[in-house]
Formats: sequence, structure tokens, C-alpha cells
Amino acid sequence: MSGTSTPKTPSRGRIDKRQAILSAAFTVFAQRGYARACMEEIAEVAGVAKHTVYNHLGDKQNVFRSAMEAAADDVMAQNLAVVDLFPAESGAGADNATPQDDASDRLEVLAHRLLLRCCNEQSWALRRLLYAEITQFPDLLEIVWGRGASRLKEALADRLARLALSGRLRPCDPAEAAEHFLALLTGPMEARSQLGTRAVPEAEIRQVAQSAVRTFLQAYGASTPAARA
Repeated sequence: MSGTSTPKTPSRGRIDKRQAILSAAFTVFAQRGYARACMEEIAEVAGVAKHTVYNHLGDKQNVFRSAMEAAADDVMAQNLAVVDLFPAESGAGADNATPQDDASDRLEVLAHRLLLRCCNEQSWALRRLLYAEITQFPDLLEIVWGRGASRLKEALADRLARLALSGRLRPCDPAEAAEHFLALLTGPMEARSQLGTRAVPEAEIRQVAQSAVRTFLQAYGASTPAARA
């Protein structure tokens, strides 16, 4: 029998407990803000002893950073899943549809789905906490925003590049186009929802999506019919 030992992997129970603590911490920080949140309440919401929180995540600052990072990863996974569903390949437009019509239909579906993710409470709570605590935790700007926004922009740029190659958008810098598309969605929605403190009706969400796509296509829409097979 070999004398070397196999590294232990965390048990399922330990992983679940850590996730419960991170979820509880984010809930408490979102409700109280960083300064007013306390480790006792985080432990109570997570259903664990206070020392268990310290054992898993250390002090309050590290709990906050870890909770923000976990929430950001979750929000980004939701956004990337939406982009993954985006039908950028050749497909289902009507026979008499122009490339611009086809792109508009596809992009409106994408825009609406992204806005629904943008408007959920987790996303708004993440943004409000980031804005409120950015001076005390400047590193969170990259952890929560920079890293996640880059991944989303890259995924969207890939889809927009395919649309351009198929003639549904004009030739463009896809990364720049993706940045513009996302700005046309998030800017108006932050203002209309007052950073998530006002419920935005479904009809208004759809109107924002349609307006964003219309403006986007004025800059990036195809001007000539796509070649047909």
C-alpha cells in the first residue's frame, strides 16, 4: 500500500453549508447594508452557529466579498444562459423578411430576456450593494462588474459577429456593438426602475427592449438583402 495519501475533497454537506451561508449573507447585506449587517443574523438566516460562519469564510469583510462574488457569478450565469439561447445561426425568418426584420425579431427576444434577468431582485440588490460599498471595497468593481460584464460582452459579441457574417447586421466591431447593445438596455432600465426600487410593468419592459433594438439597428442594421440559398 502506498504511503502517499489522496487529498480530501470537501464533503457535500460542507459545500451545501457554505452555499447556505453565502446565500444568507447576501440576503442580510442586501437588506441591511454592510455596516448594519451582523454575523449573528447571517448565521441565524443560514441556520448555522456563528462560529460556523467564521470557520467557513473568516471575518465580516471576507464574508461580504465572498457573498458578492457568489451572487455575481449566479447573475452572470443567468445572463450567459440567455445569450446561449440566442438563435444567431441561419433560421426561422419568414421567406419575405428582410435581413433587418429578421435581426430585429431575434434581437427583441434576446433584449426582453436579458431585461427580465436585469430586473430580478438579485440583480438589483447586487448593483445597489456595489454602488453603496464601492469606496470601501474598490476591488469588488472588477470582481462583480468587470469580470462578469466582460464575459457577457464576449458571449454577445460572438452572436453579433455571426449575424454580421450572415448579412443580418452590417460589418462591424462585434465587441463594440455588444457594448452598445447592453448599454441601450441597462441604462434606461436603471433609470425607469430607480435601481430596482420601482416595479417596471411587463409592457414597459417590452417597450424598452423594442426601443433598444430599434436604436441599435439604426447604427448596425444591414442595408442590403442577405444572399438567399
